[in-house]
Amino acid sequence: MKLLRIPVTMFAALLAAVVAVSPAPTFAHSGEVHPQRTPVPNMKVESPGKCIAPAEEMRRNHMEMLKHQRDRTLRSGIRGEPASLNACIECHASKKTGSVLGKGDFCESCHSYAAVKLDCWDCHQPKAGFKATGVKP
Repeated sequence: MKLLRIPVTMFAALLAAVVAVSPAPTFAHSGEVHPQRTPVPNMKVESPGKCIAPAEEMRRNHMEMLKHQRDRTLRSGIRGEPASLNACIECHASKKTGSVLGKGDFCESCHSYAAVKLDCWDCHQPKAGFKATGVKP
């Protein structure tokens, strides 16, 4: 069996033509809504005010802030600081449900979008107005 010999330039041109006419997923999206895709998260702050950090920093580092506050609360008994989970819930809880959990609510919508497991609520209350009992040092 004899192999066809195609010059490199002709092969490159043929490859470029195939790529140009093929429906690549990166070029296929033109702004239309796709119901099978994960919806963009709900970023609405229900009780707007001054957050403890800019939105971009909170998106990237909120878990580290919460872990740091968790350690201060558990080891030193310090409660009620700006980076506490309750402080976050007070501003971000839905006015309708009073919670940060539920379809379309603040925490769950972002964590679902990012495919990150929310395990805070295994132990903590996700509703606004809940105050943990404890003694400040």
